[in-house]
Amino acid sequence: MKTKENILFDLDGTLTDPMLGITKSVHYALRSFGIDEDSLEKLTPFIGPPLKGSFQKFYGFDEEKAEEALAKYREYFSVTGMFENKVYDGIPALLEGLKYRGKKVILATSKPEIYARQILEHFDLLRYFDFIGGSLLDGRRVEKSDVIQYVLEENRIQPENAVMIGDRCFDILGGQSQGLITVGVLYGYGDRKELEEAGADYITETVSELSDLFF
Repeated sequence: MKTKENILFDLDGTLTDPMLGITKSVHYALRSFGIDEDSLEKLTPFIGPPLKGSFQKFYGFDEEKAEEALAKYREYFSVTGMFENKVYDGIPALLEGLKYRGKKVILATSKPEIYARQILEHFDLLRYFDFIGGSLLDGRRVEKSDVIQYVLEENRIQPENAVMIGDRCFDILGGQSQGLITVGVLYGYGDRKELEEAGADYITETVSELSDLFF
């Protein structure tokens, strides 16, 4: 692991804890359809996978209704929700350590690039990143495998020289689909069973344990 030169990170649940912002944005969207969930905790499954698919999976929305829900979600998220977020303890030191050792640090998120960049800038993390890869607002490149493929192609990275780090099965499966070593983290929103079943090469419980893989 210490010889890998390109380190790809998921954002939500890996670098930052977005629980409040994402769930409040989902709650806002659902209320526009007359659905008023009484607990934000019930909405945490929305953290990680592409949002449009989650509205379809968890609430049975059809394609058109899911698009409308996504638009309502963004009404709240783009103004307030993206900043109702916090950086996990130890992440700035981890990123700084990777940069000090000459690693290429890259973001690979299903979140729209425009929001991801704003979040990293807001929390003073943008300076550590060499490249930001995410989805587009028009619905393109939302699957994690597509984001990772885009990142590899744009940076001319050989898969055998890269690592994908994330907290959900989507990160692990996306990394595997492109031939990357994968690391699952348990301090986010996926559990050990999910990460093991996805086939993560490594699973770490804390940011400190994650750092130990590289330093």
